[in-house]
Amino acid sequence: MSIQLFDKTSKQISRQVSLNYSTSFSLGIRLLAKDYRWAVFAVYGFVRLADEIVDTFHGFDKERLLRNFKKETYQAIEDGISTNPILHSFQMAANQFGITQELIEPFFLSMEEDLTKNTHDHGSYDQYIYGSAEVVGLMCLRIFCQGNQEHYSQLLPYARSLGAAFQKVNFLRDIKSDIEERGRVYFPNVDFQYFSDSDKLHIIEEVRKDFDHAFIGIKKLPIGCRLGVHTAYIYYLKLLEKIERTTATDILNSRIRIPNSQKLVLLARSYVREKLMSA
Repeated sequence: MSIQLFDKTSKQISRQVSLNYSTSFSLGIRLLAKDYRWAVFAVYGFVRLADEIVDTFHGFDKERLLRNFKKETYQAIEDGISTNPILHSFQMAANQFGITQELIEPFFLSMEEDLTKNTHDHGSYDQYIYGSAEVVGLMCLRIFCQGNQEHYSQLLPYARSLGAAFQKVNFLRDIKSDIEERGRVYFPNVDFQYFSDSDKLHIIEEVRKDFDHAFIGIKKLPIGCRLGVHTAYIYYLKLLEKIERTTATDILNSRIRIPNSQKLVLLARSYVREKLMSA
């Protein structure tokens, strides 16, 4: 027996967390080259656990749990080990690929906001999206670039746009549960008591700009990660299109989904497009 067995087990647990909580993201991750796959699962497991603390650990002291989780995260990275398998696999990825406090701290700041802040103005909205989603994209980009700082800097703005696009689609998809279960309203200057199709289309126009900008960067990604990222891109773009076809009233009363059968069709289309980009 050696630490290698614990390393392997921790990676498997992060992977299982990802599979259990998000079929769409897991599909994209499984299409990454092996060198990237475990580390992106580790990142997803880490951010998923933090998100669960603030979103679903009702009846517990969420503030204390999140504070302890944050402390344990930095300690794991410093020590190079953690008895928490999720944090152990994350620290392996963080130490190997250079995921530093510069990206981790804004993420925790956004998670902390979810405990106390229920509405946003334009400034806090942009800051929240950066910390909750854009930096997660940058963590993955650190993995994809494998230490190539020049490539990372070149792709950074596109990764931020993709993270922002994904998060804004999530906000639109989850309006009902965010308002009813968590009392949160993320979009600034929108009164959801009178949410209209015009309000919805204004948000969609903003998200499409993020998607268009992000696609420029996807074409420049290393081949080993491009199919996985492009598949996630296609999935979220189709989800946005479905939201666009759904009335504002229906969005407030239901959660928009893409059936698993349609996800497989999107995968096939993504594969063909990725091959065309590689030609």
